[in-house]
Amino acid sequence: MVLPLAALKSGLSRHGVLAAAIGALPFAGAAHAADDASQTLAPVVVTATRAPQPLAASIPQTSVFDEQDIADANADDVLGLIALAPGVQITRNGGPGANSGLFIRGAASSQSLVLIDGVRVESASLGAAQLSQLMLDQTGRVEVVNGNVSALYGSNAIGGVVQIFTKEGEPHPPRFNFEAEYGSYHTQRQAAGVNGALDKDGRTTFSINVSREKTDGFSAIDPNLAPGANPNANGYLNESVAATLRHTFTDKWDAGVRFLQSNGINSFDDAYGLPTDINETHSRVRSASVFANGRITDNWTTHFTIAQGQDRANIEQNGVYTSRFNSENRQYTWQNDLRIDADHKLFLGYEHLDQTLDSDQFRAPDRHVNSIFAGYVGHIGANDLQANLRHDQYSDFGGANSYYLGYAYNFDTHWKASASYSGSFRAPSFDDLYYPLSGNSSIQPERSHSVEAALQYASNALGVMRVTLFQTRYSNLIDYVSDGGFYYVAQNVGRAKVQGIEGSWAGHVGATDVRAGVTFQNPVDETNHEDLTRRARHFATLTAHRTIGPWRVGGEWIVSGERRDYDSTLAGYGIVNLSARYDISKSWYVTARIDNLFDKDYELAYSYNTPRRGAYITLGWHPS
Repeated sequence: MVLPLAALKSGLSRHGVLAAAIGALPFAGAAHAADDASQTLAPVVVTATRAPQPLAASIPQTSVFDEQDIADANADDVLGLIALAPGVQITRNGGPGANSGLFIRGAASSQSLVLIDGVRVESASLGAAQLSQLMLDQTGRVEVVNGNVSALYGSNAIGGVVQIFTKEGEPHPPRFNFEAEYGSYHTQRQAAGVNGALDKDGRTTFSINVSREKTDGFSAIDPNLAPGANPNANGYLNESVAATLRHTFTDKWDAGVRFLQSNGINSFDDAYGLPTDINETHSRVRSASVFANGRITDNWTTHFTIAQGQDRANIEQNGVYTSRFNSENRQYTWQNDLRIDADHKLFLGYEHLDQTLDSDQFRAPDRHVNSIFAGYVGHIGANDLQANLRHDQYSDFGGANSYYLGYAYNFDTHWKASASYSGSFRAPSFDDLYYPLSGNSSIQPERSHSVEAALQYASNALGVMRVTLFQTRYSNLIDYVSDGGFYYVAQNVGRAKVQGIEGSWAGHVGATDVRAGVTFQNPVDETNHEDLTRRARHFATLTAHRTIGPWRVGGEWIVSGERRDYDSTLAGYGIVNLSARYDISKSWYVTARIDNLFDKDYELAYSYNTPRRGAYITLGWHPS
């Protein structure tokens, strides 16, 4: 993903307004500009089309978490934040920093793409990103697109895309901020940041944010279910930094650099080890990019990005390193936005990706991917159109095509109906292809086809409400099949189907900000005639926050039905979290939160514990 010229320079208001981006929108039909007030308050998103548009104009289901949403959330990491998005379920193998899973509309973690400022950061070995290592202290905004959008981003985007935007600099004198938190499990967190301009005219802006979090944690595995697990508490340490520098040369050209690095040390339990074993994973997620945006003509804007994404996971047992999995993604993107007229826009681009893996467990050849993509977004009367095509040519298995066709009809300034049809793929991971005794270098990409239909209501008074019917069929799924002996080998034998209905609402009831999502689905493994593991058939979230004088109070309710987890069934659960912030002065504030208010005992993965009731207090300062 690349952003338009100066799209994020002005920063986000409470509702995510990007004035510069709104001015660069490709079209503004009647349904998108009902009145001045509703247009002013429209949150702007970019992930659904690779270009800025109002949230209400997006054809794919899209959620945006802005700066205020992040401040309101009880979570400390990105994984906990996006658990509040409709259609999203998460799993954790223990506490903070533990191995985790992301399921968007029933798709597996490896079938949902994670980007940081447009950069891929997944493990080439597993094919999924370490979301539990990404902290909110460095995050300025998060967008979640539900559904099949491989035609925009290539492999892995079957279930959807999670895009994390690091904090941007703003055109004002440098301003500092910091927070210090203490709470249950001896959790300690410190965060500090500075952002602003390096010159008087605001042409060179920067942002730097650092944080450190340490917790003693709790025992990750229930020793009653796994007697071999160490019953000690499993702690976590995270140290993160993010920085952005942008310079505007003229009103037509700007360029800059972005950097994020998160280092984590997570203590974990091994169900098949010894009760005295001390196991740790030393992780790193890094995203670094250099970008340039320019307006060639009044109707032609170009974007260049050179980026590197890293995923490192080194495992240590009893002080001795036992395995190393270090992935690197080098990415080069050139996108061109061509404005035909006020209502029609084309996107043409080229992308090159190099993936490498350094592991002491097996060797894998480097992967090289050359991709071309094209897109169209248009508005004709009451009709909105979106079409995307992409071809990815892989060095290790050949080519893969993907497409997206979307249509929306605007009944009036508030109501619209939409439908889409799409096809996508997931490239085999290096584990699937090359892992000793189980990899299979002849397997092909997984395929999927999706269809969805939605009805949406959007207004300045209530926000955006949407009901979506969806179906995704998977074929050529990679499964591990017994070779008749002791080993299981990767094969293209699986088929699956996920059908469902999804409701979402991001808006207001008077002065109360509300976010809600509910999903009913049937995630079925058609090969084995059973539900897909760890996917609930129904789940929901509800958040509400309100400002009352110097107070900001709110809560979260997260519920899920039962889920199949291999040979067991995980019971349904409901969790309530509360938070309150008090502004002591114009600069000082204190925040208190309670997680798992009713002290529920529940599981996100079989045999793994989850945190009980916890209380946390934060003291912070920001410029008035």
